[in-house]
Amino acid sequence: MAGSLGDLGGLLKQAQKMQRQVQEIQEDLAKSSYEGSAGGGAVTVVVNGQRHLQSVKIKPEAVDASDVEMLEDLVLAAVSDAMAQAEKASEAAMKGVTGGLGMPGMPGMM
Repeated sequence: MAGSLGDLGGLLKQAQKMQRQVQEIQEDLAKSSYEGSAGGGAVTVVVNGQRHLQSVKIKPEAVDASDVEMLEDLVLAAVSDAMAQAEKASEAAMKGVTGGLGMPGMPGMM
């Protein structure tokens, strides 16, 4: 029985170490930025590694009052591009900590 308690202590230490590593990765991701664009750069957006939108830039030539749907599509495509880059970076960073395990509650791992 004492051996199993020792194993539990080791497991707890491992879990705490993993938690610290995840927190460090999340802090690093928050500082990282990913740029997505669409329409040959007509629309450019920046998101951070936690997938929070930081900025949107729209070139004047992309604005056409008679075709608002095109601009909406460009913004959506640019955001999707940036989010995909941020997601890929997050998954790669977390994989180093979790060893590729799909752990619930881990960003980028669901």
